[in-house]
Amino acid sequence: MALPSSPAASAPASAGERWPPLESSPEVFNQFMWSLGVPEEEAEFHDVYGLDADALDMVPHPVLAVTLCFPDPPQDASYPSDLLLSYGEKQETWDQVYFIKQIESLGNACGTIALIHAVGNSSSEINLVENSCLDVFFKSTASMDPYERALFLEKDDAMAKAHSLAASAGVTEFCDVVEEHYICFVAVNGTLTELDGMKDGPIKHGSSSSKSLLQDAVPVIEGIMRNIPDSISFNVMVLSRKQNNAGTTS
Repeated sequence: MALPSSPAASAPASAGERWPPLESSPEVFNQFMWSLGVPEEEAEFHDVYGLDADALDMVPHPVLAVTLCFPDPPQDASYPSDLLLSYGEKQETWDQVYFIKQIESLGNACGTIALIHAVGNSSSEINLVENSCLDVFFKSTASMDPYERALFLEKDDAMAKAHSLAASAGVTEFCDVVEEHYICFVAVNGTLTELDGMKDGPIKHGSSSSKSLLQDAVPVIEGIMRNIPDSISFNVMVLSRKQNNAGTTS
């Protein structure tokens, strides 16, 4: 099954112009990520053209994170309750998973938040440029809770400027109301973890590993798609480590 569209993603459009929507394309995300401090020779985003085995085999490995851009789900869509972390689990998980909330003042920043989730949970695999936007951001917010990180991002002028430049680089024409949203999947401590800034915290989806992350995320993505049967506006990307660096980091 092909995933041809490259929708832009967002929270409510009324949140302001500081955080416009980002187009879901590797070209936009790569230039954005590299400008923030991920070296071009370290990692890059790639499209996933389908969720069948043949299409997944075409994706460059190793996969560090998976992003999904999809229409805002209907009001009655929900996750099984056993996947939601309890308060105690959240506190413990926040020490292991880098998670940031999407607050109203962050507008259409969910694409940037997905990128932050992807890179922030791949710190052992990616060597950021020292004193770059992301390097400073992660060091400054390391001890903060998800809400405090959101407030820090909202006030981060350098990050907001880079976001706006990335948004202007896309070719998609946006409507006044943007109805798509980004989430991210990572494998942390052997667990497939969904990171959605609109949720209260990380969501567990069973066991996973760096080798099986993409395949493990597929059933969750397919479940989300089934909840929104009347739309084709889905786009899946992966953040992969460059082949010339694969295996150089433990």
